[in-house]
Amino acid sequence: MRLFAAALATETNTFSPMPTSLDSYKECVFLRPGEHPQERPVFGSEPLWVARRRALAEDFTLIEGSCFAAQPAGTTNRRDYEFMRNEILAQLEDALPVDGVLLGLHGAMVAHGYDDVEGDILERVRALVGPKCVIGVELDPHCHLTAKRVTSADVIVLYKEFPHTDMVERAEDVLDIVLKTLRGQVRPVMSLYDCRQLGVYPTTLPLMRGFVDRVKAMEGNDGVLSISIGHGFNLADVPEVGSRILVVMDKDKARGDALATEVGEEFISMRGQTEPIYYSVDGGIDAATEFDGEPVVIADPSDNAGGGAPSDNTTIVRQLIERQVERAAVGPIWDPIAVRLCFDAGEGFEFPLRFGGKIGPASGVPIDAIVTVVGLRRDCWQSHGSSRSSLGDCAAVRVGGVEIVLASTRTQAFGLELFRNVGIEPLAKKIVVVKSTNHFMAEYGPIAKKVIHIDSDGALNRDCRKIPYTRVRRPIWPLDEKTSPGLII
Repeated sequence: MRLFAAALATETNTFSPMPTSLDSYKECVFLRPGEHPQERPVFGSEPLWVARRRALAEDFTLIEGSCFAAQPAGTTNRRDYEFMRNEILAQLEDALPVDGVLLGLHGAMVAHGYDDVEGDILERVRALVGPKCVIGVELDPHCHLTAKRVTSADVIVLYKEFPHTDMVERAEDVLDIVLKTLRGQVRPVMSLYDCRQLGVYPTTLPLMRGFVDRVKAMEGNDGVLSISIGHGFNLADVPEVGSRILVVMDKDKARGDALATEVGEEFISMRGQTEPIYYSVDGGIDAATEFDGEPVVIADPSDNAGGGAPSDNTTIVRQLIERQVERAAVGPIWDPIAVRLCFDAGEGFEFPLRFGGKIGPASGVPIDAIVTVVGLRRDCWQSHGSSRSSLGDCAAVRVGGVEIVLASTRTQAFGLELFRNVGIEPLAKKIVVVKSTNHFMAEYGPIAKKVIHIDSDGALNRDCRKIPYTRVRRPIWPLDEKTSPGLII
């Protein structure tokens, strides 16, 4: 038995001011066959990594293709997307014949001329391998579950958790179903239900936690191979944006259709109830300083690099400094130039520094301050589930009672290493501000005595009704009150 595996992943915010190019992938994940690390997966490579670990024991041959991934940002240019796609397709063609294909794809990638990148890849893969080859795909729940990709693949499984802590487990699920299919033990059929809604669905809050747990309990019973909850990625102006439910059944399409409808209708009943309460910047700082306990973690999702924002907005940093808040830490602020200047100055040095506020109007006004460099470290990383996320070179500076982590690589806050790399202990702070929407909860949630979300003036608009969509298929909630949910496959 021969399987081929590869990855191509990024999350595209079509409203982002930052284009995505081949250099963006080279800064994040750009691995050719034989270059993938043994010890852990990288962004998007979980299916390949899992298959590599299991190949010998389960008697199949794995042919490894390239793995490419970039931090979320704007649309990938056409030339660079086609270059990466064609490289993977050429590797697959050279590997033929194969019995199965495993792909790690984010699911919300957009390139110029390609609204549905993943659908394009899967359609071309199917044309190469033929109808009998089993194609298995892992996607992020913040994806566009398009009809093209569902009809081109045999098995699609999404992560269930947000924050995404189960990427490896879901890759195991994909491989399990692919192998069972090839051995004649199951015959997967997929049903896709369109909920016709936009929203945010953190599984750390009680309503979504209970919903996901109920869905997980259905799997493995009565022929249910997998149920995926597609949250959708609201910051993409593409026709098939929105939340969808995907059920993978063994043989029984009618049962799959009924179950997808049942789960989809329950999901629709939760509209408007799945997000946390949002404070203004001043209101969030007030609530944090008044709270009797520490640390208080403040999340700034509007400047989340994980949604395509620059992560250099200065609004909350400025408020903390001007209000003379003590024992506060903020990170990460993306500013490679400021990081370089801090390294030039040296640890312990005090000097005038301008930082943040560089990319565009939503970044705010740069901060000019006399800073003290309190920490420096090269080649930093932070934990992100089973993998690591690069922060590049980092510098920590202090202004009054506020310490700020400046990073040379743009990324959101995931792990506590973000601060500890440069000598800042989050547990010793009254307030810890993280540039993230919900992924921070995996590591900061357990240490926080209170978590506060703010709605700042960063690049990411939290209210879908204020996003200037022009191509989204209507009607869809909350842009429209009346919608027509239903099965599409």
